[in-house]
Amino acid sequence: MFMDKQVKLAIAPIGWTNDDLPELGGEATFEQCISEMALAGFTGSEVGNKYPRDTGILKKALELRGISIASAWFSSFLTSKPFEDTKAAFIEHRDFLHEMGADVIVVSEQGNSIQGQMETPVFDQKPVFTEEEWQLLVDGLHRLGDLAAEKDMKIVYHHHMGTGIQTTDEIARLMDETDADKVSLLYDTGHLVFSGEDHLHILKTYMDRIRHVHLKDIRAEVAQKVRDEKWSFLRAVKGGVFTVPGDGVIDFKPVFEALSEAGYTGWFVVEAEQDPALANPFEYALKARRYIRETSGL
Repeated sequence: MFMDKQVKLAIAPIGWTNDDLPELGGEATFEQCISEMALAGFTGSEVGNKYPRDTGILKKALELRGISIASAWFSSFLTSKPFEDTKAAFIEHRDFLHEMGADVIVVSEQGNSIQGQMETPVFDQKPVFTEEEWQLLVDGLHRLGDLAAEKDMKIVYHHHMGTGIQTTDEIARLMDETDADKVSLLYDTGHLVFSGEDHLHILKTYMDRIRHVHLKDIRAEVAQKVRDEKWSFLRAVKGGVFTVPGDGVIDFKPVFEALSEAGYTGWFVVEAEQDPALANPFEYALKARRYIRETSGL
């Protein structure tokens, strides 16, 4: 399905140790995480909160295991803080990723975000940007795109539950109002299906903007409970709404077929934040790797 070296396969450390909920996987070490990634058959990783920030130390540890850095999350606050606040943090983040050999920077706008609030219902109180905030977001993303281009890198925008860019309409407006040369899209199956969007529609509509892919599955019964019982995003994570490809309700075969036909090149990143005490991260990494091999040939 995919040509040799067309796509590289990574897995995020969030299944081992959770950035938003440090108590999940708090005992897992950085070395355990990347060793089990490699043992499960992955050649890439995004950056977690336990990863050394000293690039020399990080490179050595990763190279010993045949792992490269695909990218890392960056929280922007373009709608809620002065641009200069985001700019300084972004440049530091950009330079770190550039040194690690990554060519895309994951950006998600966290102004007014509720994703980190344990008691706020993720559907009932989802933020909606005002016209002024939309303008700040678009202008700010263009400026971040220019900063990324200084290092021959691209920003990939991460639509995300509990933020101002979550739904089909919000993604459409973002794509319509941003310059394709400056702002690309991160395509995340799990966040789209959890939100109730048509993930294949988004994929096919914005294929030419997609430069990074997160492969995440959903447990439908948990997602329905989140709506019915007005759970927060973090409670949904602890409750097991996310899982790895092949363990939930999403059929990834048409996703892989569409990406293959379009000639997508870049990273696929398995990402499924779960409680590692309930879902052993190494076991689930193996499960994901096996499913991807069976459905995509990778």
